Amino acid sequence: MSLSVLTVKNLRLALPAGGDRKYALDDLTFDLAERKILCIVGESGSGKSLCAQTVMGLLPKAIRIAGGEILFDGRDLLKAGKESLRALRGRRIGMIFQEPMTALNPSMRIVDQIAEVFEAHGLLTPDERRAQAVKLANEVGLPDPPRIIQSFPHQLSGGQRQRAMIAMALALEPTVLIADEPTTALDVTTQAQILKLIREIQQRRGMSVIFITHDFGVVADIADEVLVLQKGIVVEQGTAEEVLRRPSHDYTKALLAAVPNGVPPARQPLNDKTIAISVEHLHKTYVTGGSLFKPKRIVHAVKDVSFEIRRGETLGIIGESGSGKSTIARLVTRLVEPDDGRILLGGEDFGALPSSGLRQARKRIQMVFQDPFASLNPRRKVGLSIADGPIAHGVSKGEALQQAADLLKLVGLDARAIDRLPHEFSGGQRQRIGLARALALKPDVLIADESVSALDVTIQKQVLELLEELKGKLDLAMLFITHDLHVAAQVCDRIAVMQRGEIVELRPSAALISDPQNDYTKQLLAAIPGKMQRSA
Repeated sequence: MSLSVLTVKNLRLALPAGGDRKYALDDLTFDLAERKILCIVGESGSGKSLCAQTVMGLLPKAIRIAGGEILFDGRDLLKAGKESLRALRGRRIGMIFQEPMTALNPSMRIVDQIAEVFEAHGLLTPDERRAQAVKLANEVGLPDPPRIIQSFPHQLSGGQRQRAMIAMALALEPTVLIADEPTTALDVTTQAQILKLIREIQQRRGMSVIFITHDFGVVADIADEVLVLQKGIVVEQGTAEEVLRRPSHDYTKALLAAVPNGVPPARQPLNDKTIAISVEHLHKTYVTGGSLFKPKRIVHAVKDVSFEIRRGETLGIIGESGSGKSTIARLVTRLVEPDDGRILLGGEDFGALPSSGLRQARKRIQMVFQDPFASLNPRRKVGLSIADGPIAHGVSKGEALQQAADLLKLVGLDARAIDRLPHEFSGGQRQRIGLARALALKPDVLIADESVSALDVTIQKQVLELLEELKGKLDLAMLFITHDLHVAAQVCDRIAVMQRGEIVELRPSAALISDPQNDYTKQLLAAIPGKMQRSA
């Protein structure tokens, strides 16, 4: 039996009064075994991240510790002073945060941020710190370490930033590593690389890891043991094999059932339907930098892209970060102008419309964004946010608000929610509000840009089913942009695979998933986490 490195006993965290429950975590108990990876799983609001923050001594002031113990090295971390916790952080317990772009200092080079970890603990000389930064960058697989650590965070890709965060967390060789949703925003190939890297380093250094996630596919790839949280309460825990293959609690079963299985449903051909939008030979190139001593950087974001979508059809566009997916969405909506090519909306050249005609035509093509909280005005009631579009196009305020209430009901929300603010809703509810706003102008074409990537699996399933239902009911043409092939398989009639700005494969979903022709498509399919769970 493995020794316990960290023990949490009867931890209870009290929430501010007036919420939906009294405790964020209620009687949480678990052991983190030596050299093992414990995955803590649950939906948003289950208390996963608060558990990590409590261990690190970084709990928000609004949350109160109401009882329990966290035992590490024979002492209770809940009773440790600030100086003791500061000495532990980084040196004995390291942490990788979910979003490296917000966790990294945007004004500091990567080398200085890694070196700062040693400096904060009074270790090594400046030259030795920089040498260690290069060594760590090499260990986590950053390309050309001496060069890349001189970069600022915004100059790195998402996967490279996450590797830099891992290097910082590993700098002092901690006994325990906490990884809080470190792969949620990454595309599948980068996610697979990061998961493999964490597992390899954990085994090489003999660390114990707490890995927080809501993705059971990731759990299947990396976990030794699993703990399932629901609203702050442990509903199930055991080995990965037991929890994934023989779940006992209904909540765990519901989470597993919500994971897309990657098998496209049978779909009827739509050749008799009218073409809603047609894209012909679209090109977009960005040129950045350039000076006397530095050449210009030319990026072919979109190269000779063509496709069409019929009414009642969903075309999925998949690919890694930087493949050109979101650029396509911006070009199609004319938020960005193409260098060449045509966009035909119902047979009309949408790209050639002057500003006077563009305003009216934009009603016919609407977008649901990835982050509904960022795309909604936090100080504006959701009813007005939905009604703004119709009002701008001449509908009276009273009629537009009535339409907003009807749309809220259409997307599965209470019409009385019209007078509430965005922060009063969950992530899944805000995404439904974003969908209602997009539908307010009765578009012919709906673009969903990574609209379910940040949602819990059960909420994701609900939103995907809603999109499918509304597409059929309203006869919409939908462009569905995602980096998740299994999600695309569930909702798309056809899938286009993008790599470096080009469509390398475009076929019906069932054919593409069962028999991919392009090597890049095969790589994407092979990189999807969770083979164990999905084969169960």
